[in-house]
Amino acid sequence: MAAARPAKPVHTLVAARAVAPRPPQTDSAISLIGAHRRDTAHPPRWLPPSPPSTPPAKHPALAARSARPTRALRPPASYSFRLRRRHAHAAPAGSPPRSPQFATTGGGAAGTTTGGGGGRTRGGGGGVVDVAAVAALLRDARTADDVEARVKGFLGRGEADLPLQAYTTVIRGLGKEKRLDAAFAVVEHLKGRGEGGINQFVYNCLLGAVKNCGEFGRIEGLLADMEAQGVDPNIVTFNTLMSIYVQQGKIDDVFRVYADIEGRGLVPTSATYSTLMSAYKKAGDAFAALKFFVTLRERFKTGELMRNRDDWEQEFEKFERLTVSACYMSMRRSLVGGQNPVGEVLKVLLAMDEAGLRPDRRDYERLVWACTGEQHYTIAKELYQRIRECDGEISLSVCNHLIWLMGKAKKWWAALEIYEDLLDKGPKPNNLSYELIMSHFNILLNAAKKRGIWRWGVRLLNKMQEKGLKPGSKEWNAVLLACSRASETSAAVDLFKKMIDQGLKPDVVSYGALLSALEKGKLYDEALRVWEHMCKVGIKPNLYAYTILVSIYIGKDNHDMVEAVLRDMLSANIEPTVVTFNAIISACVRNNMGGTAFEWFHRMKMRNIEPNEITYQMLIEALVQDGKSRLAYEMYMRAGNQGIKLPAKSYDTVMEACKAYGSLIDLTALGPRPAEKAEPVRIENNFSSMSRMHHLPYSTQHFGGTGLYGFYRYRIAR
Repeated sequence: MAAARPAKPVHTLVAARAVAPRPPQTDSAISLIGAHRRDTAHPPRWLPPSPPSTPPAKHPALAARSARPTRALRPPASYSFRLRRRHAHAAPAGSPPRSPQFATTGGGAAGTTTGGGGGRTRGGGGGVVDVAAVAALLRDARTADDVEARVKGFLGRGEADLPLQAYTTVIRGLGKEKRLDAAFAVVEHLKGRGEGGINQFVYNCLLGAVKNCGEFGRIEGLLADMEAQGVDPNIVTFNTLMSIYVQQGKIDDVFRVYADIEGRGLVPTSATYSTLMSAYKKAGDAFAALKFFVTLRERFKTGELMRNRDDWEQEFEKFERLTVSACYMSMRRSLVGGQNPVGEVLKVLLAMDEAGLRPDRRDYERLVWACTGEQHYTIAKELYQRIRECDGEISLSVCNHLIWLMGKAKKWWAALEIYEDLLDKGPKPNNLSYELIMSHFNILLNAAKKRGIWRWGVRLLNKMQEKGLKPGSKEWNAVLLACSRASETSAAVDLFKKMIDQGLKPDVVSYGALLSALEKGKLYDEALRVWEHMCKVGIKPNLYAYTILVSIYIGKDNHDMVEAVLRDMLSANIEPTVVTFNAIISACVRNNMGGTAFEWFHRMKMRNIEPNEITYQMLIEALVQDGKSRLAYEMYMRAGNQGIKLPAKSYDTVMEACKAYGSLIDLTALGPRPAEKAEPVRIENNFSSMSRMHHLPYSTQHFGGTGLYGFYRYRIAR
């Protein structure tokens, strides 16, 4: 036999973690070493003993069954035995209940039995051993003497011991039943059998039992005992150690054991590489897993992996799935707790593309479910595009999750694009899809309402109708209020008519928006007719509608009717508020009625209604229009004494009025000029340019970065 290289002590595999750091992932670290040369003239001592060439005579009890046709048994593979179920075998008296019984062919010393022992072994060298019964007897064994006594009682007189195959099967069974002390006792018993009583296979079975029981603290002693017995570990030993370290999360130890495999000249098996991939997955190192996979693929293409007996065609598919799983775990961890989740996930996706590794649709969809934060919308959209490119199929629940996520990230145009794909490409949207997209439309319509972007609101209504969505009163009212805020009287009237044509019944909000638009357009008579129609159809006005009505009568300079409206409010149990009087004072400002505004300010005080910032701001403007600069100055000082901070516009108005009228006022008492506030963009007068925007997005354009939606984003940014 060729001289083998000196082997490392086995117990060094469980040395301190800092002794052997994780090896760098280079080509040499993952190269495949040639097969370890062994002299095949003599079989290794750890293989089970071969059965005798001449079968011994059968037991008389089996003579009647010898004539029956029997099925041909497959030749035993390495580390495996020929097992068959015994259907009729009586349990010895007093033995504990047994699980389904299995039998193994006898060998060695058991081949000389001629019966006896209660029928537990049969027929000499070809006899059958009830290993289930043996395992049941040895479950509570603690020492080698316990094992020897119980085995002798099981065999009876004339039988020396059980075959080695039976003991290894018992060790595996005890490990599955969490009887690790009994498994160690069996090994101690085998040590007393002398040469051939213990080998690599026995220790590998015991190491597997330790793994099943989870008592990892006994590994170091087991390996030391293995070395003391002169039994060298084989690739199965190292594979089991690696899987144990993966289970414990000791990733560095996994790579240290793999380096030891190469150092000993052993040939890694498919199980070795699978365990290594599992370690990469546990560590979340997607790039190292991809590099290792690419190297394995090159070795596979060149045929370097074909030197062992594994079915590499099927195993390589498993490696590919394990690599995808490792990358998925890495990306999921980045999404959950990464510092830069979007950048980290995109890097892994690009690395997978470069490696030619394409996940399937289910992998992408699982990643989409992990996208829950506002910052995840970019990677979620990338994943959505990749899912669509796979086979065109996508889960509806995933699409609904994406629509929700885009809305959470305030990317409503992207959510609308996904909804369009549902209509054009499938799957058909359900009620949840409808509710989600309607909520997004309402957000956009509310933005149009607050900023008075009435043309955009109309476009949104048209888009909803094109996509089969039915706008309700809430959506129409939002656009009506946008027209009112923008003082677009004719647009409000047309929109009100279209709302009725759609079969919707206007409510008090609809009438209030129309009244406000007519009042701002100074169409007072038309507004009063709308009021009469609203009352005629049975709609009760609210505070907002009454406030607009008093503004209409202020515009008509009919103060008696204003008083009448206030009395009607009280009779309807609607108390006038500061908003009502602010509307009256504002109407006076629009109609250059400064004295009347100051009079209503006093009436407001008489009703114990405290003025606010808007009240003083509009009152100062009205007084300056009426040439009462000193009174405007006093109102400014009164507001400051009440703790109301007026904007810089009111300060400038008072300052300029006092200088223009030459009032003898100490302007230094006004104090420093207030800081400018970031006021919202005024859209009432400068949004008429929207009518000149002809290239607006249509249903086939989606919602991109140009056109109306790009303009909206620009307005929001401002």
